[in-house]
Amino acid sequence: MIGRLSGILAEKMPPQVVVDVNGVGYEVDVPMNTFYQLPAPGEKVSLFTHLVVREDAHLLFGFASREERTSFRQLIKVSGIGARIALAILSGMTADELAVAIAAEDVKRLSSVPGIGKKTAERLVLELRGKLVSGTTVATPGGLPFAAEPDARSDILNALIALGYNEKEAAAALKPLPLDIGVSDGIRLALKGLSRV
Repeated sequence: MIGRLSGILAEKMPPQVVVDVNGVGYEVDVPMNTFYQLPAPGEKVSLFTHLVVREDAHLLFGFASREERTSFRQLIKVSGIGARIALAILSGMTADELAVAIAAEDVKRLSSVPGIGKKTAERLVLELRGKLVSGTTVATPGGLPFAAEPDARSDILNALIALGYNEKEAAAALKPLPLDIGVSDGIRLALKGLSRV
């Protein structure tokens, strides 16, 4: 099991990053809350990881904190919740917010995540009650500001689609965003807008 990666952040293509560890590039899928906290490419990075081994692929998932990884591991134990949906949940809310939503049995908040219907949200509450603990600090999204890129809007669109939104929803979420917005800020604002729908 690969439990942690420390190296140089080689690439950032939400929701995936490449971490160069002594010349070996590891492709790692990360929730957007972790993505927001990443440094610029070329800088040192350290991620807690979880390896999923399937018949057709070995998938590596990375997290900024141990608590986020713990939440991911609890989520994928719930029937009907795969790694991709768990990643989408942790992109829509922090580990602390998830723990609070579970403890408060906030089905409405949980079902605002793409791919999570009311029944799945109720199952999450039922199966995770008492298993997630809210920490004393809430991870704040919005790490270092990144310069706006010409294709930032297409990166934002692709990230939203990868998180489970369809093209129509993703395109609608892009409309109100400023034209010069960076990828990280754009994804964060688009997700906020989508969670209010």
